[in-house]
Amino acid sequence: MRQIKKFVVTPSLPEKLQPLLDIARNIWWTWNPEAISLLRRVDPDQWEEKGHNPVAVLGSLSAERVSELMRDAAFLAHLERVQGDLDRYLTLASWYDTEHPDLGQRSVAYFSFEFGLHECLPLYSGGLGILAGDHLKSASDLGLPLVGVGLAYQYGYFRQYLNHDGWQQEDYAVNDFYNMAMTIERDAEGHPVTIALDYSGRTVHIRIWRVQVGRVPLFLLDANLRENRLEDRELTGKLYGGDTDLRIRQEILLGIGGVKALKALGIEPAVCHLNEGHSAFLSLERIRNLMSEHDLPYAVAFELVRASNVFTTHTPVPAGNDYFHPDLIRNYLAGLADTLGIGINGLLALGRHDPTNRNETFCMTVLALRLSQFTNGVSELHGHVSRRMWQQNWPDVPVEEIPITYVTNGIHTRTWQCSEMAQLYERYLGPRWYEEPTNQMVWERVNNIPDAELWRGHERMRERLVGFVRGRLKQQLSRRGAHRAWIARASEVLDPEALTIGFGRRFATYKRAALILRDPERLSRILNDPERPVQLVFAGKAHPKDHPGKELIRQLIHLAQREEFRKRIAFIENYNIEVARYLVQGVDVWLNTPRRPLEASGTSGMKVPVNGGINLSVLDGWWCEGYQGDNGWAIGAGEEYDDQNYQDEVESTALYDLLENEIVPLFYDRGSDDVPREWTHIMKNSMRTVSAQFNTNRMAEEYTKRFYIHCFYNLDRLCADEKAGAHQLAEWRTFVGKHWQKVRIVEVSGGTDEAYPMGSRLPVAVTLELGELSTSDVLVEIYFGLLNTESEIQDGETTTMVPTGDAQDNGTVFTGEIPCRRSGRRGFTIRVVPRNEDFPLDRFETGLVHWWDGNGDRTVPVSGSTKANVQTR
Repeated sequence: MRQIKKFVVTPSLPEKLQPLLDIARNIWWTWNPEAISLLRRVDPDQWEEKGHNPVAVLGSLSAERVSELMRDAAFLAHLERVQGDLDRYLTLASWYDTEHPDLGQRSVAYFSFEFGLHECLPLYSGGLGILAGDHLKSASDLGLPLVGVGLAYQYGYFRQYLNHDGWQQEDYAVNDFYNMAMTIERDAEGHPVTIALDYSGRTVHIRIWRVQVGRVPLFLLDANLRENRLEDRELTGKLYGGDTDLRIRQEILLGIGGVKALKALGIEPAVCHLNEGHSAFLSLERIRNLMSEHDLPYAVAFELVRASNVFTTHTPVPAGNDYFHPDLIRNYLAGLADTLGIGINGLLALGRHDPTNRNETFCMTVLALRLSQFTNGVSELHGHVSRRMWQQNWPDVPVEEIPITYVTNGIHTRTWQCSEMAQLYERYLGPRWYEEPTNQMVWERVNNIPDAELWRGHERMRERLVGFVRGRLKQQLSRRGAHRAWIARASEVLDPEALTIGFGRRFATYKRAALILRDPERLSRILNDPERPVQLVFAGKAHPKDHPGKELIRQLIHLAQREEFRKRIAFIENYNIEVARYLVQGVDVWLNTPRRPLEASGTSGMKVPVNGGINLSVLDGWWCEGYQGDNGWAIGAGEEYDDQNYQDEVESTALYDLLENEIVPLFYDRGSDDVPREWTHIMKNSMRTVSAQFNTNRMAEEYTKRFYIHCFYNLDRLCADEKAGAHQLAEWRTFVGKHWQKVRIVEVSGGTDEAYPMGSRLPVAVTLELGELSTSDVLVEIYFGLLNTESEIQDGETTTMVPTGDAQDNGTVFTGEIPCRRSGRRGFTIRVVPRNEDFPLDRFETGLVHWWDGNGDRTVPVSGSTKANVQTR
């Protein structure tokens, strides 16, 4: 084989133009309209040819063009302004500095399998990555001490194109990291920082790249090094490609390798945030580091790591979570298990719903749940769905009390907002709309925007969308080798003045892209009304292995080729961030038709209101919280069906009814100035009600206030006095677990068949045998509520019982009272859970719950929980 010496050529610019490189290499430019304008101005043709990649544009500039820029005084002045804006952005005091000046340099590491920052960094597939990218951008805006950790995929996710039959094909383009906004991390001597990972006795070397996202660094791990074997270089080849063996190796790289990479860079995060379960192995590496560096036993290191992990789950169905055969875990993690001192069976138990079931597969989500202090879903409904889905991890806990909360997703407003709308906001809302995007009072000023001015601005964006779609259709047809006449007819597709409905998302069957196509004849009448035309623009990819999803695309393409739909339905291939921007900025209505409750959140619809669009959606995901009756339309009333075909029939009919009777007439009800006043009223309601709440600044602030800061304080308490708190907590957990079986509810008194008037209080007393435990080790609660027809407590409440100090021969007495606030047939039972007064935990964190078994009294189940005795009254 021929030997090749490698070298790297970087863009070389005169000193006056050097700031262009600083701007191009900081992703901040992607959400600053002036910076985008400046970088496009460098070479407009190359800007389009290089896929809006400013680093590649600067690397391809001719000497003549450099000379022209050097002589262009206006360009140089523009450059100076943008450089000043970036400098100010990086140095001004932030929200975090102002709100939390006492927290010092403690940092958060945010781990995600993908990050969607811009189309020129194709390291993402869809919603999970887009959310992660927006999270980093808002963390930068807020000044959070946060770093991102991910993988540098050489081929990223696939590029989509369709064949003549409309069947999706996949193609992979090579990511040239050296011509992207990525730099290799180097040590003080200028050598690349690398780490080594062990895979079944085989060493794999990893390089670290940095992407600067405003103030926040994103570190990406790269296994594509010549010293690695081919199968190991493929670790960072494709996103969501390969088999389960490749997937577990990728997740070991993200979790374990990510922690090693941060350590090699001198970064020791106080908190780790797991964006989905892909990175859950990071907890094991953090435990190993604490054990080796601080000579801690496993149980103590476990407490420290668990106290400082935050886990966000995005998946509403069990099949969406990663499960691995135990043999894969043994193959790759047996050595780590021995180092931790828990053995491979102990490690496997951490990822099993039932730790004692050795036949059960290993679940990454279960591992994340077990080793995280805080867990959340991504919308209020998804929090409820997640509690139901993971109740088997807490089998003795009522579903509403499962320790999984929610933080509703959001979007990074400035990334997704069109420049025309930004100028309107600047004029009528002032600069606070982007300085304080969560300030509801600022968004109330949307009402000050004149209807006509708002409408004309939105019409320009629709016209731009139509032009973009026509251009892309011509490219698609040309690539398929279509006849020139067909390519020319693409210029006739869509009407710049027609009501435009957009649908852009992954083509998974549960998202039901074809719901609006269910009755082609009725749809044709709606779309082709000569006085009130309507048009549909679709975009989205199906996973390469999702053949039903690919079939949906094929059916859509065939329908769109029918003469009556040829000018009214368009499908844009290769859905990415660029396509999404055109869609969310230009559509009048955003259509979302998932099968409830399978949409965890769904952020695409959040991007529309800030641009003047309106949502038309099933009440699922975020829209359950966002819909207020006058800011968009809901399909149905939140029903859930067992018969999917019946559901599709009912909801497609409801969709057509909304279009025919409300949406289309409202859009075309114009005044003398051709402005639809009632429509713009709904536009403003949508902008006001959605924009302040459903953004990632609010989301990141919520994570900070509710989780990150509590983790910081938890660590402070556990680490004080040479980690004495962690030692005490570990010893307490072991002690309670050892003696819990001796806890027994001996006697319960209170409650009779007589009626109790509203406003009164029902006294209850319980006698407990605690064995070796003390009263300070337990929390005794009355669990009470309305009884359903099955005599189960539903929507239960709790009240705490207190020890009386009276020691009986048969145990310790606790007393409490039930407030009789509502009438009806009600019941109560008693439960005991561990409590640590020095280190307050979630009451169900240990997984230990003791319910009153009745000792011969009538035993009935608590709704959503284990069987327990319920005293009725």
